[in-house]
Formats: sequence, C-alpha cells, structure tokens
Amino acid sequence: MAKKLTLIVGAGASKEFGLPIGYELKQKIATLLDIRFDLRDQKSGDPYICSALKLVACQDALPDINSSLQAAWMIRDAMPQAISIDNFIDSHQGNKKIELCGKLAIVRSVLDAEKRSKIFVDYNSGKSSINYTNTEDCWLTPFVRLLTENCRVSELEERLNSVTFVIFNYDRCVEHYLYYALQNYYKIPEQQVADVLRNVQFFHPYGSVGTLPWQAMDHVARFGEELQSASLLENARQIKTFTEGTDPDSSEICAIREHVTTADTILFLGFAFHKLNMRIISGENRPIDDISDKRNFATAIGLSKSDCLAISGEISHMRGCPEGNTGLRNDLTCAKIFSAYTRAIALT
Repeated sequence: MAKKLTLIVGAGASKEFGLPIGYELKQKIATLLDIRFDLRDQKSGDPYICSALKLVACQDALPDINSSLQAAWMIRDAMPQAISIDNFIDSHQGNKKIELCGKLAIVRSVLDAEKRSKIFVDYNSGKSSINYTNTEDCWLTPFVRLLTENCRVSELEERLNSVTFVIFNYDRCVEHYLYYALQNYYKIPEQQVADVLRNVQFFHPYGSVGTLPWQAMDHVARFGEELQSASLLENARQIKTFTEGTDPDSSEICAIREHVTTADTILFLGFAFHKLNMRIISGENRPIDDISDKRNFATAIGLSKSDCLAISGEISHMRGCPEGNTGLRNDLTCAKIFSAYTRAIALT
C-alpha cells in the first residue's frame, strides 16, 4: 500500500521552472500598472488590464477609469516597500479598486511567466510536449521518477491517489507538467491522463490564474495564454486575498488540514513559512506522540540556522511527532532534496 505524501508547494518551487519570485514579481506588477496616456493614446502600462478596467467602468456605469487608475498607481508606487502584492492588497482590505487592480496584475504577470517558463509548450512552433532535457534541475523531474518507480500504468491512479498537493502559487506548473510528463512516460492518450489527474487532490488556497483546458470548462486559461479583457477580468475574480484564502470554515481549508494531519510524509518545497500560510495548513497543534513515525522534510534556502530550528519545532508540533522526525535543510534546492531523502520520501 502506498504511503500518503502531502507536498506543500511555495514560490521557490516554481522558481526552478523560471517563474519570478519576490522583487521580480513586484517589479513586473508595478510595470503593468503604470498605466499612463499621451492624450488618448496609452503610452505605458498593460493594455489588457486597461481594457478590463474600462469594461468594469462600463458595467458600473462610471464615466471613466480614473478611480481605478488611482488604485493602480498606488500599487505601482508601493511595490518597492511591500513584502508582496498579496500583503499590500490585504493591508488595504475593503478597497475594491486596489483589490481588482492587484488581481488583474497577478493574472497577467503569472500567465506571462508561464509562457516564458521552461515547461511552456508552444503549439504554434510545432511543439507537442515539454522539452524534458531543460527540466533536469527542476523538482518535478525527480518527483515523477518517485511516482513512477515500480508503477505500471494500471497502478498509476492508485499511486496518485496517495499524493496531495497544497500549492500556494497562482501558477499551474505542477498540473501542467504532470499532464505532459505522464503522457510521455507511459505513452498513453491525453484523455486517459486527464481522467487520472482529475482525481488527484490539487489545492490552491489563494486560487489560480485559471483552470487548464483538460481540468474543467469554467475560467479556462491555457498555460501561458494571453487572455483578452473579459476573460482576464473573470479569472482575476477567482484570485483570493489573504482574508478569503484563510477562512477556517471553508471546506477546502478543512480538507487541506485533514491531509496534512493524516499524511505519512510532508514535503515542503520552496515554501517561505509565513505565519498566515502556516495557519492555513495547521489548525491547532497536536499532542506529541513520541513513537509517531510521521516524517517531515523541507527546503529552507536563505533561512538562518536559528529560524530553521524554530520552524522545525513548529512543523513537529503541528504534526504531533518528535522534532527528530523533521528534516529542514537550508542547503538543498527543491530538486536536490529528493536525492537526499530518496528512501524516506518514497511512496512504497
């Protein structure tokens, strides 16, 4: 019987595929929202966001988009100071204009980053799959090796049912990569892979920039797609703020906590351990069971030794197991942690 594995995926994990984190994303958002005009002609900022704001103004019977532009400029000017766009939106909770402009910029930034990533499939250039030689240093490559080890195609669905993904990013790198990688490895049809993956637990506590075409028919956005104004607006409204994403009574939060509690192994990848995000997955600490065999592993690039010790203790208390069962490494990338703990993370 396969062991239950829950992966907690943060921005550092997507960085391995070429997506921006931290200051890079803030710079991109500031540039997109620097919407200015020379008489009637737009001379800077993103034209798709501008069109979406005009659509909202029309829907709300407003004479112009000036109030939205003020909000966009507030975000632009504050990005160098902000921890993240999410934190800035949360700091201005209740300001619907800032919330909308921020969410529009998130969707545009992330979709553009997907298009520039190592795993984008450009059908217009004749490609039909990912170039896997470009992903040897990315964590999903060793993960797929782990997933497919001693696993026949007839056993794939059961193997995947033991894995849960809690993805704190807005991108769809995990879902997109698995969709193509499993087709390539097993040489099975698209529909068969789609059917298998639809039964996998993918949680995005803060939403995503859209559903992939094989996942559902609502709020669809192809990986790296350039959405027009109406679709951009529709998908932006699916993004959740900190407040919306951390509602403890939501069914998704309850399900996430259940998977975190019951997993045999938890693996944190590129996760920054922000308090609000930890609150989503943890609920209340569990009593320590000295004989618990639950294991926890985490990448912690950039964190100090003292912070690693503190976070290791938090994880152990959250899981109700001895601190010796937690391996927090600030010297390993997301890809390399798989080779460091191959046997411990194995699904069988």
